[in-house]
Amino acid sequence: MQYLMTFLEGLMSFISPCMLPMLPVYVSYFAASDEKAARTHVFFRVLSFVLGFTIVFCMLGVFAGTVGRFLKGHSMAVNVVCGVLVVLFGLAYMEVIPLPFLKGMQSSRRAGSIVSAFVFGVVFSVSLTPCVGAFLGAALMAASASGTALQGLVLLLFYSLGLGVPFLVSAVLIDRLKGLFGFIKGNYRIVNMVCGGFLIVVGLLMAFGLMDRLHRLIPV
Repeated sequence: MQYLMTFLEGLMSFISPCMLPMLPVYVSYFAASDEKAARTHVFFRVLSFVLGFTIVFCMLGVFAGTVGRFLKGHSMAVNVVCGVLVVLFGLAYMEVIPLPFLKGMQSSRRAGSIVSAFVFGVVFSVSLTPCVGAFLGAALMAASASGTALQGLVLLLFYSLGLGVPFLVSAVLIDRLKGLFGFIKGNYRIVNMVCGGFLIVVGLLMAFGLMDRLHRLIPV
């Protein structure tokens, strides 16, 4: 269940107000000059880009899980603290309380090859943090509460998949998805309320120690 939730957190990061409007710009950076090979080139460059930020996030997950391991004897306190933080992230995302450090815009660099796309992904993972800090923070809190480096890595891998898979799909179907993206951008207030509510539910589950029970019942 934790893995499914962190995947959804990655997906929600993708549709966040400061990322989705920039998607056509990001994808255009990977475009090839040869139109016949453009789609294949774009896909593999975006794949390299996704791999770049996935590695960074997984390293953060390992670190969070390792720190959580040393606090394993205080798992109840860790769950409560992490859960409260995630609830605060959700309230901030819904703009109920102000947490300015969770907002921001990404800087962009041109990625003309697979290697430069990978580097762009690494840079993107750092510049992305203020924009989707609520969802990334929730994933890291879950990794810390897990108490193991391996589970921390896997949780952040699922977060990265939730963020990365839509990038890959968009790279191939960007023209066909314009209508969907336009609908999301036109209803950001509702999207923010739903995403913020999701974070609050996750935080409450963590705080009351119910996340582990759900994970045992629904091992996803």
